[in-house]
Amino acid sequence: MRDAFHEDLDKISDDLVEMTRLVGIAMTRATDALLQADLSLAESVIAADDDIDQLRRQVDDHAIDLLARQQPVATDLRMVVTAMHMASDIERMGDLARHIAKVARMRYPEHGVPDELREVITDMEKTAAHLAAKTGEAIAHKDALAAVEIEKDDDALDQLHRKVFATLVDHSWAHGTEAAVDATLISRYYERFGDHAVAVAARIVYLVTGRYADQQS
Repeated sequence: MRDAFHEDLDKISDDLVEMTRLVGIAMTRATDALLQADLSLAESVIAADDDIDQLRRQVDDHAIDLLARQQPVATDLRMVVTAMHMASDIERMGDLARHIAKVARMRYPEHGVPDELREVITDMEKTAAHLAAKTGEAIAHKDALAAVEIEKDDDALDQLHRKVFATLVDHSWAHGTEAAVDATLISRYYERFGDHAVAVAARIVYLVTGRYADQQS
């Protein structure tokens, strides 16, 4: 019975890792749609978000079923409960990629961002995709040390977010208010993507140690 229980826990963990893989792909594809004015790619990202939502529901269903049937305690209980919280954060990461794809769709056939911001947006995508991959690895290996590093890695996204704002308030900005609003929202979506990765990382630390990172001695 306990072997079956731990197989179920492993399945939940595998689903979480798969979610991180999908949101990383979604962010990369959404950015490509944004920068290349690719309508079909934007539509595919928006449609594929249903797969991420379905995995989130699957994690919740499995977790609730385990709570009802097995009444887990200690680390096992932390795993089940924490998994539901992590699934929620990862699903939100997928939603943020979808938001970027929606901007690409809305602005088609024009490009979603001016030339001045293409490099920084590309850097934000690379950083976000790296965070998604690192989050998946930390979940798979229950690696608290790697999880702590994710918060530090997220600092790079915050710096890029500030760089976007510096561009928008510079006197040389010549693309008007609408483009500035789009750029502000897009940058915020990447920044929030990183914030949710950090939230997942904090839950990994809690899962492994029973304490949150800011409670560590």
